Amino acid sequence: MSVEALAGLAARLGPKGFTTDAEVMAPWLTDWRGIWHGEAAALVSPETVAEVADVVRTVVAASIPLVPQGGNTSMVGGATPDMRGDALILSLRRMNAIRMIEVGGLRAQVEAGVVLQSLHDAVTTHGVRFPLSLGAKGSATIGGLISTNAGGVQVLRHGTMRTLVLGLEAVLPDGSIHNGLAPLKKDNRGYDLTQLLIGAEGTLGVVTAATLKLEPAVADRAVAWIGLKSPQAALTLLRFMERQAARHIESFELIPADSLALVLKHIPGTRAPLGSEHPWHVLVEYVVEETGVSAQAALTNLITQALAVGLFVDAVIAQSEAQCAAFWHIRESISAAERADGPAVQHDISVPVDAMPDFMISAARALEAEFPGVNASAFGHLGDGNVHFHVRAPKRVDAGQWRASVGKPVSRRVHDLVVAAGGSISAEHGIGQMKRAELLRLSDPARIAVLRAIKAALDPHGIFNPGKLIPLASDAEVQ
Repeated sequence: MSVEALAGLAARLGPKGFTTDAEVMAPWLTDWRGIWHGEAAALVSPETVAEVADVVRTVVAASIPLVPQGGNTSMVGGATPDMRGDALILSLRRMNAIRMIEVGGLRAQVEAGVVLQSLHDAVTTHGVRFPLSLGAKGSATIGGLISTNAGGVQVLRHGTMRTLVLGLEAVLPDGSIHNGLAPLKKDNRGYDLTQLLIGAEGTLGVVTAATLKLEPAVADRAVAWIGLKSPQAALTLLRFMERQAARHIESFELIPADSLALVLKHIPGTRAPLGSEHPWHVLVEYVVEETGVSAQAALTNLITQALAVGLFVDAVIAQSEAQCAAFWHIRESISAAERADGPAVQHDISVPVDAMPDFMISAARALEAEFPGVNASAFGHLGDGNVHFHVRAPKRVDAGQWRASVGKPVSRRVHDLVVAAGGSISAEHGIGQMKRAELLRLSDPARIAVLRAIKAALDPHGIFNPGKLIPLASDAEVQ
């Protein structure tokens, strides 16, 4: 560790941009799940892209590891430093300016530290919206969402961050600035650096700003909660709704009865939307962008048609905006409710959409049979083939011991089933620290070779977010 390099950064960034105070740094040394912990030499918080470039040049010259961090909401330890204590955490939270909102062109230019909820609020005042939302919207930042290619609950209609990013500004590992913010529809100058940086988890550069795609504001929305018998029935209902009104179906979230029960148990103020119990539930959001059209009337008609052909058992349509929010609060509270209930291992997986219903049932049965006492279930974005497959521990077990002795083989088994079904072990959360060894174990050699070659070419000294995403040689030893 170069004392001179740190002293220089402290002098140039000032007290708002540089700290070694243990109390200030503590919240940023542990991940959101409380599983990954690390140490750092300092926390730097630059305010401009020029200051980010200065930090990068300094750490490269001094061989200091750099861990970019946004809202610290990673689910896979992707923004947590290791325990060596020699890294700098590079916080982008002070870079939180919304540089431009262009209503006519339906785009915004924002800095990496802008919190997702703040962007939603800002663009709404202009009569437009940014069509990506997730449970961590109050703390997740745009830079982090880009670096993990986040998905969320509106992917069904609008896609992941990859489809919503029109251009990027980033500082590369040599300290140079990639200025690719222009929203060009056509650009054939070779490799697409913007797309390369999306989903790279901070291993190839530091995203500092982005040009994002906006959509017209929703003129009206309606939300329904539907009870049905199985994931297969849910997929049939989804296909029906897509045929009848695809451009209006914004979200289609599948929720099992046990996930609903955990929310009702642990999250104050929640209540079951339906008066009767059902093994599976679907949350549907229907939107219209044309004024004078009632979303509630249109969704009521659509649900009436689906009921007439026996596609579900029971349903309720929210009668107010408050009730819409209450339905969504249930969905967005599932992870928090599970965490309150006890230890679990979580898997963010995808398989082909048509295969997902059978996979959810067969994989859960297999896990519960092979690991007695666990409870396995899945919830999430059925329409894009991405669900969160969680396996909860038996009651009254030691969390750390269970994760080490049972959780790891459980995850290996889940991932084996996913790969056998032609799927991915990471649909939207990324690889981080958590899935590095599994990525190596389950990927074809060509994929690993390309990942390592790109990393070596752009970051030859391994300074940027070391130990994340890219499998290490030592990972083979834990397989």
